[in-house]
Amino acid sequence: MNPSLTAARAEALFTSPIATGSRPSLEVVDAAIRIAVRNHHGVRGCAVDVAGEYGDHPDLAAPRMLWARRLVEELYTVPLSVRAA
Repeated sequence: MNPSLTAARAEALFTSPIATGSRPSLEVVDAAIRIAVRNHHGVRGCAVDVAGEYGDHPDLAAPRMLWARRLVEELYTVPLSVRAA
């Protein structure tokens, strides 16, 4: 998986209204990422909001980003068995 794409998806998911710790489906996450990117005028806008949250609420931002990153990695990673097919 492309690390830049993973980071951009995680930042967009971070800015979405989906609750930290929830386990939404790929379809829900994909839609939330698209909406967040559109609402923030691109991935850079999402990154700006993430940085702001780390400045204002680092105690909340760190666990949220960890959740977003793990969820993105889990949902967007193609298993080896699927790639080999």
